Amino acid sequence: MGVGVRGFLRSLAGAATAAAVCSLAAGCAGSSSAQTSNNQVSNNQAGGSSSAPTATSSKGGAKPAEAANTPAVPAARLSITPANSSHQIDPGAPIRVAAVGGTVSRVVVRTAGDPVTGTLSADKTSWRSSSTLNVGQLYTVTATAVNSAGAPVSRTSAFRTLTPAQTFTAQISENAGATYGVGMPIQVSFSQPVTNKAAVEKALRLRTSKPVVGAWYWLDDTHVDFRPRDYWPAHTQVSFTGRFNGVQAAAGVYGAANLSQSFAIGASVIVTASTTTHHMQLYVNGKKKYDWPISTGKPGDDTPNGTYVTIAKSNPEEMKPAGIAPGQPGYYDLMVPWATRFTWSGMFLHDAYWSVGQQGYTNVSHGCVNMPPAAAEIYYNMAVPGNPVTVTDSPVAGSPGDGWTDWFYSWSQVLARTATHQAVSAGPGGSSFVRPSAAPASTATAPLGRPADGNSAAA
Repeated sequence: MGVGVRGFLRSLAGAATAAAVCSLAAGCAGSSSAQTSNNQVSNNQAGGSSSAPTATSSKGGAKPAEAANTPAVPAARLSITPANSSHQIDPGAPIRVAAVGGTVSRVVVRTAGDPVTGTLSADKTSWRSSSTLNVGQLYTVTATAVNSAGAPVSRTSAFRTLTPAQTFTAQISENAGATYGVGMPIQVSFSQPVTNKAAVEKALRLRTSKPVVGAWYWLDDTHVDFRPRDYWPAHTQVSFTGRFNGVQAAAGVYGAANLSQSFAIGASVIVTASTTTHHMQLYVNGKKKYDWPISTGKPGDDTPNGTYVTIAKSNPEEMKPAGIAPGQPGYYDLMVPWATRFTWSGMFLHDAYWSVGQQGYTNVSHGCVNMPPAAAEIYYNMAVPGNPVTVTDSPVAGSPGDGWTDWFYSWSQVLARTATHQAVSAGPGGSSFVRPSAAPASTATAPLGRPADGNSAAA
């Protein structure tokens, strides 16, 4: 059994630089928003406001005196929050536009940061931004309202959001364009402890080429994972975005950059290994392809139960016992071929040419899954990070955190560790938070669609 190696994370940070404009056209539905370019702003925005026309025209044969006595329709009144020339604005505070004596017909938000979207109220008398603003950013909001006679009035407010004294950064374990197994969790870590977990969760977004139900759940204050309810559909394209810029993760600690990554889920490659039958099965895309004899950990070095996922592989892997010095009884130093890791403590599926005679009959390893040489090579060539490996029938329970052990938890246990208490429904159009009961029912079964609940418990 080899000494554990560390996984690696790839840090991504960036901020959008293009000018963003949010526009609301007159007559649009109450929940819609649209983007428009800067040059579409109407001429009556100069100076931050304009007076509404009040003159009326006479009809047909109406007498001039009658036209003169027709009362003018009062101009609509507009307000914008934050106020013009404001500074140190909390990026979590929404932009608000309100009209009195009329309706909001247009809202334009200019910024060099991320685009700002928003929604119009059903009665069209107010508009509110729906996304967190960026830190240290200038925003210029121009709004137009019309009264019942159709006369427009406009107002402009320019303000700047605060520049925080403390910021956090985020990292994701998945690499750009890489391929992962159907059990792979999306792993995001933070440079500072997160206390406002719900706000951070709401900043996490997915786009998947196939429908997926899952949840973001917290391992601790600096790590959040996305785990699908069932294994990922094979051959799914995944895009992740963390809209962290402007999110307050803890008191006085804000995100100052966003994080994004795209990767793929490959074929379904699933292993089940029994410590009592001394056999393992390899399923590829839902069909059993191989059944191989194995030897797992001998008594005292038992291979623990649980549904793990593969972490890394090497050919060869140098293996030495932890805690035994060279020259002491039990010490060894071997270069082991075709080794695929599934725990941090050093358990692998690997070629064990020295134990071929025991494979299929008895357990003699130090905790690894000993395989015939040809079988180990076949599996090694298929393995990518995130392939599920389920060990069963062991007298020893698996240890959460010894590897990527997200599948030790049942779906209800995952949901209990979310901050929003909601599931995520993702697809080609993006992702949204939904009540778990509102998510489509699962039809997956163990061991190919998902692992069994309680899979890490001792037999």
